[in-house]
Amino acid sequence: MKIGIYGYGNLGRGVECATLTHKDAELVGVFTRRSPESVKTALGTPVYAAADVEKFKDKIDVLILCGGSATDLPEATPELSKNFNVVDSFDTHAKIPEHFARVDSVAREAGHTALISAGWDPGLFSIARLYASAALPDGSDYTFWGKGISQGHSDAIRRVPGVLDARQYTVPIEAALSAVRDGETPTLTTADKHRRECYVVLKEGADADAVREAIVNMPNYFADYETTVNFISMDELQKNHSKMPHGGMVIRNGRTGVDGEHSHTVEFGLRLDSNPEFTASVLVAYARAVVKMNSRGDFGCKTVFDVAPVDLSVFSGEELRKRML
Repeated sequence: MKIGIYGYGNLGRGVECATLTHKDAELVGVFTRRSPESVKTALGTPVYAAADVEKFKDKIDVLILCGGSATDLPEATPELSKNFNVVDSFDTHAKIPEHFARVDSVAREAGHTALISAGWDPGLFSIARLYASAALPDGSDYTFWGKGISQGHSDAIRRVPGVLDARQYTVPIEAALSAVRDGETPTLTTADKHRRECYVVLKEGADADAVREAIVNMPNYFADYETTVNFISMDELQKNHSKMPHGGMVIRNGRTGVDGEHSHTVEFGLRLDSNPEFTASVLVAYARAVVKMNSRGDFGCKTVFDVAPVDLSVFSGEELRKRML
């Protein structure tokens, strides 16, 4: 499959590197809104201006969109679906139905296949929740994230006056996680399940107390959470917090039997050294599925719920039955 990468940040670089292990993927090029001459790719992939992407519509089987969910993907995914099969990682959960509707009408009319919200959450975690709830209809779902760096929350801290750089870790609260793993079914808010650890480098002359107060009282990000703010040097930030680990768990506790006398726990978990590189590898697998689905005339917008497992694999159904069933 011939792949194009639209946007070249951490995720775009991850997609590029993922083609080293996804052997059926051939890179056509990277498309950027920056000056192409200023972008140096990891594997020497050709770089083109984003404005020129339509010139490649007959040379690319699937375009993987590596922009952000806040402002980039809501516009780029439906627009690019006019000329390409696409995959994106749109992760604003509450707005997925709206994003789906916008993309579906465009892709269906153009005869293209567009898969949105691929990755691990939404994505693989979504599938885990679906499988577990289907098998255990009498039960409760719990999703824990971390320990890992939240890029969105880190960016929010960096926008606080007086902050030079920062990283924010989402950390599961052990008491809540242990209770769920023991089969209990407590009612938990996101704040009951997670705390926030912030590592902040101050600008010279900044007021540490004012910065701390601005962070812990930030609505929608930290105000409702147990939040710790640690002030460190730039050297320490670069030495100890330069990677982008993440992960988490999806757990469902359910009951079966005449009187619900038997309890069961299903858990799916991830521990990731590099959030963007793993997410990118998932996107390439779903790009493969998009190419297969489009070749069968399965047009319009799709999510991970619409993809048969066999379409994700480089192996045929016959090979999968021998190897993995």
